[in-house]
Amino acid sequence: MLFLYQKTFIYQGMNCIFELSSFSTFAKIEKKTLKGGLPLSDNYTLTAMQKEVDQYIQQFKSGYFTPLAQMARLTEEVGELAREVNHYYGQKQKKLSEAPNTVEEELGDILFVTMIMANSLDVDLTEVFEKNMAKFNHRDHNRFERKDEKQE
Repeated sequence: MLFLYQKTFIYQGMNCIFELSSFSTFAKIEKKTLKGGLPLSDNYTLTAMQKEVDQYIQQFKSGYFTPLAQMARLTEEVGELAREVNHYYGQKQKKLSEAPNTVEEELGDILFVTMIMANSLDVDLTEVFEKNMAKFNHRDHNRFERKDEKQE
């Protein structure tokens, strides 16, 4: 499991759980009910998630922000992830007055903002994922010691 994410999306108005399997374009979603009683589906593809994010954004007059503004937002979220990693795995403890965010929440925020950016730039994340996996599988095939001990 790459990560488990549970968060109330204030900007989406729903409770979701995302579970992404490593090297999978599928996100399995635990059956929950959205606010208002609508059921979530059992499985989401990246394409379906991008479509849902687009539907969310399209309800606002402002629509998608510029790529530069989105990059700033993504950088902000990565910074928040770094802060949480430092709190959980580093020497810097969180102050008692700080909100209890988690690494999972910040990864979820990064996923959401990445989908917003991809949508606004007309990038199919499934296609990009498949190309990147092919690249890494070819380029890094023998880069690290393999568990199966096959070195070519």
